[in-house]
Amino acid sequence: MYTKNEVSKLKQEFWTAFGGYMKPVPSADGTPVNWKNYKTGIRHIYFRMSAERDGACVAIEIRHPDPDIGEIFFEQLLSLRRLLENELEESWTWLPAREAETVNTSYKVEKCLSEVNVLDKNDWPEIISFLKPRIIGLDAFWSQAQYGFEGLG
Repeated sequence: MYTKNEVSKLKQEFWTAFGGYMKPVPSADGTPVNWKNYKTGIRHIYFRMSAERDGACVAIEIRHPDPDIGEIFFEQLLSLRRLLENELEESWTWLPAREAETVNTSYKVEKCLSEVNVLDKNDWPEIISFLKPRIIGLDAFWSQAQYGFEGLG
């Protein structure tokens, strides 16, 4: 068992290591990017990465306070599904609206890796090898797709 402090410290170490691997990688547009805290440039659309005790995930998350606009964002993303999956060279899981723990309705498109544990440093290479190409692929997709979301909400 790990203490809360140990868990926090190990996760922080992991994300620092991940940042080190990603630092020299420019965005699809050739500019520097903070991969861990990727900014899509569109309010309420986020690229999220997680590494936990039970796996790792990369996701596009739509969290808009207006459910109708959130649905429009999701439908727009859905219309770009082929572009996304061609860029990533794999299919992802599409999760329609669900009420999140906050007032916002949440939509998610994700790819997860199970049976890895961020608290086990032996799993870090596998987690990094999973996250790195997918966040780079999302960036390449987004460099083409983001313009379809401007002015929607």
